[in-house]
Amino acid sequence: MNYEQQKRILDLIVSIGLIIVFLPFWVIVPLLIIIDDGLPIFFTHKRVGKGGKEFEIKKFRSMIKDAHRILHEQDPKLLEKFKKSDWKFAANEDPRITKLGRALRSLTIDEFPQLFNVIKGEMSMIGPRAYMKKELNEQTKKYPSTKKYVKGILSIKPGITGPWQTSGRNEIPFSQRAKMDSEYAKKKDILNDIRIILKTPKAMISKW
Repeated sequence: MNYEQQKRILDLIVSIGLIIVFLPFWVIVPLLIIIDDGLPIFFTHKRVGKGGKEFEIKKFRSMIKDAHRILHEQDPKLLEKFKKSDWKFAANEDPRITKLGRALRSLTIDEFPQLFNVIKGEMSMIGPRAYMKKELNEQTKKYPSTKKYVKGILSIKPGITGPWQTSGRNEIPFSQRAKMDSEYAKKKDILNDIRIILKTPKAMISKW
């Protein structure tokens, strides 16, 4: 059995297991979102996957309605600040995030729906960040030295967790994240994947 087959089995076992373990959240979280800010429950947008092919991911909505449009069309100052911070804001610094959304993000519950992307084979449990095309283009312009890492990043499926997510998350700039993701893509080591999965809960707790 080669690495890709081992990784796919690991993805299915972990993703299906988490969906079952956290089954109550699939009822409770949508209800809380509706009570807090109404519909829609999910935020849907496109990310770049393996081979540069775009796919749609869903997250439990943690922001106000039309947050993406507000950022890109109505608030140029916030967009500029967003770009300068390497397209990553702490939840308490982003005015678009709801109070409930901050709680969901602190526990990484907002990303639960991506487990279905894993089951569909669009994502993996472990892999590089799933970047937006615009974000990836902007970051490689800002950090020209990272262009050599993009091919490696897009050679495998993006992941829900990965090497940089378990090593500092928002504190790590794109220049380092890209290198870490590219190096991970070259390893193809199932034991390394298991280690990253085991480190993820600790990384999540450290955000609190």
